[in-house]
Formats: sequence, structure tokens, C-alpha cells
Amino acid sequence: MKRHVAVVMGGWSAEREVSLVSGAAVAAALKRGGYQVTSIDVQRDMGSFLTRLYPQPDAVFNALHGRFGEDGCIQGLLNILEIPYTHSGVLASALAMDKPAAKSVFAANGIKVAEHRLVTRDDLLKGEVMKPPFVVKPFNEGSSVGIHIVAEGDNYMPTEWPFGARVMVERFIPGRELTVAVMGDRPLAVTEITTDRKFYDYDAKYAKGGSAHQIPADISPELEAEAKRIALLAHQCLGCRGVSRTDIRYDGKDLYVLEINTQPGMTPTSLVPEQAAHVNISFDELTAWMVENAACDA
Repeated sequence: MKRHVAVVMGGWSAEREVSLVSGAAVAAALKRGGYQVTSIDVQRDMGSFLTRLYPQPDAVFNALHGRFGEDGCIQGLLNILEIPYTHSGVLASALAMDKPAAKSVFAANGIKVAEHRLVTRDDLLKGEVMKPPFVVKPFNEGSSVGIHIVAEGDNYMPTEWPFGARVMVERFIPGRELTVAVMGDRPLAVTEITTDRKFYDYDAKYAKGGSAHQIPADISPELEAEAKRIALLAHQCLGCRGVSRTDIRYDGKDLYVLEINTQPGMTPTSLVPEQAAHVNISFDELTAWMVENAACDA
């Protein structure tokens, strides 16, 4: 058993507040499980962060969300320090966060993805880069940060775009929103997500009452099995480990993988803890399993 666990959270991405909530919930669960827990709010001062990691813990629970915490950066640092950490390693984390790169891997492995293009903000300002409806999204952010759906007749002008020079434009797929958590090599369940908002955006994900989760989803056994198969394949072909969550769109005929989240939320409204509970794995058991399966890149 790994006795001392450092829970890293916060950071400075657009998902800082959600990360703090996830980290607090995880730290409380691990303490209930008998672990010695050090909670670390990660700042840009890496010297201070390294100081908080001494004496070295037996493992790090990575509760960071978004850039620098979820894209391979913190994972690389922990590899150098030889401290085992939860979730995926450097390459899988970087691939999953880079949406076009992940889509290329998925497509190469027979997984359907939406038609997409990587353009510049100036390209968007000049006119349509794809026939509406389409989705504009940062290519390396999570939690639906910065996403905008452009419908027929919309005059979307992203005059303020704080997410870098490149923009991903993706064909909008109408239909049902499904998600599948994978724990190790086990897909847990299929949840259908519904919301009164235009789409499953940041507020729908984290605000109380922002969305409804139907678990298990009201779909056929065959469709459920296929969604689980695709989620596990997505997890494996990127080289993920630990826990991930794959977001899928079902248009009534085909299943399309939108993205895979290598560090899904662990907040009170989060999908992974719900799916774990559905298969009789408590939140405390889930967090303990993640710690005991923490590792560095081989």
C-alpha cells in the first residue's frame, strides 16, 4: 500500500476552480482510507512545487485539469523525479489534449470521428471555413472551454480568442451525447447526458442542475456494447492508463468519438464517480484504486 499521497490540484489553466474541487474531494476520500495526504495547490513557481514534494510521497494523485496538468507537462516532471502518479503518462496525455492528433490516432484505428480542420483565427474572420453547422473549439483545452457552435446564419466573429493562434473547426454531429469511463481495462457504463443549454458546455458540466445524467443510457444492449468497445479501444490506442472518459456522439446510425479525457473530473457532479458507483465501486474505493495503480512511464 502506498502510504503517503500528494494530491496536486489547482494550477493556472481555465479549469483551475474545477480542479480545486476535484482535489479536495479526492484528498478527503484518501484520508478516510487511511492515507497520509499532502494537498498541493500547484502554482507557476516550480521551485516551490518541488519543495512541497520532499520528502517524496509514495504517489501523486494528479487532480489537475487542463493545460500543463493534463497535457504531459506535469507527468514529465514526475517521471524525472520517479514519483508514481495517477492517470496517463506523457505521450498519452499529450496526444489526448491535442485534439487533432488524437483524432488521427482514432481514425487510424477504425474509430469514427467528425470531419475537422485546423485553421487560424484569421481564417475564421475571413469567412466560413466549413459549411454550418460546425463547432469551433480550442485544439488543446478541456471541459468544453472556449467551444462555440456555429449554426446556419450565425455571424460568429472570434475577435477575442485567448487559446492560441490555431483553432479546430469540427462538423457538428446532431444526436445524443454519450460517455463511457474506462478503469484500467474495464469500461464501466454508458451514460447519456442531456441539458437544456445549447450544448454540454462548461456550465452544464459543473453547475448544479446544468445537465442530467441517465445511467445506464436508454439504448440497446448492442449499442451499449459497441460504445464500451469504442471507449476501451480509444483508451488503449492512445496508450492511456488508470482512468479515462471517452465522449461519444450518436447520430442514430453511427457512434463518433469526440474526445478522450485522461483526467476526468472528480467533483460531486462528475461522470466517472457516478459510473463507478453504478457498478458498486464507491468514491473511496475508486480513488484508492487509482493511487495503488499509480506509475511512472516505463
